[in-house]
Amino acid sequence: MSRILGVDLGSRRIGLAATDPSNTLASPYAVLERGDDPDAIHRAIIDAAREVGANRIVVGLPVSLDGTRGPAARAVLDEVGKLKWLARPVRIAIDTHDERFSTVLAEHRFDESETKRRKRRRQVDAAAATVILQSWLDSGGKQ
Repeated sequence: MSRILGVDLGSRRIGLAATDPSNTLASPYAVLERGDDPDAIHRAIIDAAREVGANRIVVGLPVSLDGTRGPAARAVLDEVGKLKWLARPVRIAIDTHDERFSTVLAEHRFDESETKRRKRRRQVDAAAATVILQSWLDSGGKQ
C-alpha cells in the first residue's frame, strides 16, 4: 500500500506530513522553505511524495468560515493545478481538503512548549500538514 503526503501551503513555508504504511496515522514529515522559484517548490513537493513512497498528495484548502472559496483558496487551487501537471508523469494523485482551523489546532499543541519561536514556527507548519492529512484520513479520504 502506498503512503500519502499531506501539504500545508504557506506563504513562507510549506509543511509536509506523511502517513504510516497502513495509511491510518499522519505524522509530521518536513518543512520546505519557499524561495524565488515557485516551480522549484512544486518539484520539491513531488520529490518528497516520491521519497516517502506516496501515490497521493492531500493539499489543505483554506476555505472561508462560511464555506466559500476566497482569494487564498483560489491561490492554492492554482498551485494544485501546477502540482497535478507535475505529478501526472509519476502517477501521483492530488486531492484538496478543507484546512479550516488546522494551523490553530497545530499551534495549540505548542502553547505549553518552550521551543524557540523560529523552530516552533517550523514545527507548527509540519503539524498543520499533519492535522490536514489526519482529518482527510478520518473523513474516509473524501474531499
